[in-house]
Amino acid sequence: MKKFLLVDDHTVVRTGVKLLLSEMFKPCEVHEAGDGDTATDLLKLNQYELVMMDIQMPKTDTLGLMEYIHITLPDTKVLMFSMSAENIYAKRFLKAGAMGFISKDASLDEITKAIQQVLSNKKYFSPALTDKFMQESLKDTPANPFDKLSRREFEIASLLLSGVTLSEISHSLNLQISTVGTHKARMFEKLNVTNLLELKELATTYNL
Repeated sequence: MKKFLLVDDHTVVRTGVKLLLSEMFKPCEVHEAGDGDTATDLLKLNQYELVMMDIQMPKTDTLGLMEYIHITLPDTKVLMFSMSAENIYAKRFLKAGAMGFISKDASLDEITKAIQQVLSNKKYFSPALTDKFMQESLKDTPANPFDKLSRREFEIASLLLSGVTLSEISHSLNLQISTVGTHKARMFEKLNVTNLLELKELATTYNL
């Protein structure tokens, strides 16, 4: 019997995907986690064919969780399932070991296709993401400076670009505000920007 793990802080999302998986695979077992700690505990106790995981969850280093799964459970397939913009996040998570990235806005047919494709050990990219990768491969563009950021720096940059304040980032990531400030300063230095406006302009330049 196949086992699936849904990692998402929204109960209604987990319920909907659980119903979909239960219809697609009879019988199957679907476990749920609302944060990274719960997911890690379940991953230590069970072997899953597929993990479907959101990106933005309170007090959860999702990229770190993805890397943990890839390193410690290399046979476990992960499909990112998120409202977060795939042009910002997809490449990082795919590099970290995810097998695919699907938007929560996608049609039921596309979500079903993504699940089936990943379970068949094939990577899944949406048509838009496939087109973006193809355009990047054809363009002679300079290296993306955001690729120089550490995982935490990139996470903080993404939150700042989303309009989240330093105090809110501190609370969300369970970090001291001084630590967040240090990460922000290092990130600004690496990107050669001095304020949020310049950060937004740079992000726009690289389609983030």
